[in-house]
Amino acid sequence: MFGKSLPAAGLVAALWSGMFVAAPAQAREVVPFTGSGMPGTVVVRTSERRLYLVNGDGTAIRYPVAVGKPGKQWAGQTMIDGKYYQPDWSPPAVVKRDHPHLPNLIRGGTPGNPMGVAAMTLRGGQYAIHGTNRPESIGRFASYGCIRMLNQDITDLFERVSVGTQVTVVR
Repeated sequence: MFGKSLPAAGLVAALWSGMFVAAPAQAREVVPFTGSGMPGTVVVRTSERRLYLVNGDGTAIRYPVAVGKPGKQWAGQTMIDGKYYQPDWSPPAVVKRDHPHLPNLIRGGTPGNPMGVAAMTLRGGQYAIHGTNRPESIGRFASYGCIRMLNQDITDLFERVSVGTQVTVVR
């Protein structure tokens, strides 16, 4: 599903070059956090359409996200098992069934690729936390179960977490 691994400086260089423009939407912010989660844990609250990176000092960085459509949502614990910059994307069977016109592979970095600038795959399924080329979907129930973020937010989170980071998704 995902094809290219992260060249460490590539993402940072692209951001500094001004290649990615901020989309209009609510920005990430540091907020009080009273939920469960060890420092460094990612918590997605589906009903809020928010992702929290727990800081451990009673705060978290809160990001607006898009989450699964009704019937496509999930909850549970997993971990980040891969990090990819400009990933290729192959539509899963359920997406291909609903959208048969989609090609079998969309190259990373192309406008039609729904992964945006980066993706972090989640163990145990075909879900990911990823950027988007549809910033208007942020704050909505819009995906097939993946967690979508604004490209500037996935870039920020990408730099803050590593493979093995715990992810908890709650409704």
